Amino acid sequence: MSVHSASAHASFHAIEWRQQSLHLLDQRVLPHEHRVLEYTTAAEVADAIRAMVVRGAPAIGIAAAYGYALDALAGRDLQQAYHVLAESRPTAVNLFWALERMAALNSADAHTLVAEARKIHEEDIAANLAMGEFGASVLPENAVIYTHCNTGALATGGHGTALGIIRSGYAEGKVTQVYAGETRPWLQGARLTAWELMQDQIPVSLVCDGAAAQLFRQGNVDWVIVGADRITANGDVANKIGTYSLAVLAKHHGVKVMVAAPTTTFDLTLASGDDIPIEQRPQEEVTSLFGHPIAPQGCHAINPSFDVTPAGLIDVIATEKGLIMQPDRDSVALLLAR
Repeated sequence: MSVHSASAHASFHAIEWRQQSLHLLDQRVLPHEHRVLEYTTAAEVADAIRAMVVRGAPAIGIAAAYGYALDALAGRDLQQAYHVLAESRPTAVNLFWALERMAALNSADAHTLVAEARKIHEEDIAANLAMGEFGASVLPENAVIYTHCNTGALATGGHGTALGIIRSGYAEGKVTQVYAGETRPWLQGARLTAWELMQDQIPVSLVCDGAAAQLFRQGNVDWVIVGADRITANGDVANKIGTYSLAVLAKHHGVKVMVAAPTTTFDLTLASGDDIPIEQRPQEEVTSLFGHPIAPQGCHAINPSFDVTPAGLIDVIATEKGLIMQPDRDSVALLLAR
């Protein structure tokens, strides 16, 4: 398959609504097992979000919308559905945006709520495709990209944010190589991003997180492209832990940094990244690897799931509405006012 004939679309679905239930591709067992789980209640969907069956800010929002609709189908208390889903993860703002949008309909009609959840899903895919085109437009020919965590069709409604830009750039013949950081402790880069890119025959090499500096030093990377879980009014970005260090490395080595996120990821109620709640996950995710201890028994560990990258380290934020160059309070406000 030639680069120019490559499809920009992902070859699989991570979130599907079928026969009045939600079907999620279990991301905990990829890449070695392809397992789809079925959900019929909001509480089950909340557990799936918390347990990382589904992950990635846009995908979490879509799953939560469907979870809310599931409880409407069964005639359950929708206030309780909202509450249980809102508590599943604290940092990804898309979760709360999707739930607010569902609740704002002020309806218990299941047909109406299922239709709205489907609309949220479809809009996310359309946003990703637009974002992919905007982001790819600034890439040079023969671009070499470094990406972190997983921001593809697994993390969104389909296509992806950062990985969507890479997909679009590859389909246009502009991307020649992708480096995927492994992304400890959940290894989303190793298990998910490498798998996604290989599914679509996009050249990818896996990189230990600690090897990024040496790779940048050798002059082998043009752009770092990452996603986001929340972006504040001044352009500060919360994303998977390890993003901040990549941005600092990129600045030192003259590598450009692009953040890809739909406008639903912006939280203008927060002035700066200092105000973003950072999820702290269990120590065991650091001290063990898939249930096998890798640290001495009783060893303490810290496990922040996200870090904050200041706007000053970011060259461009790509959204479905266009590009924010050199993001700051004014440029963010200008684009979101469109």
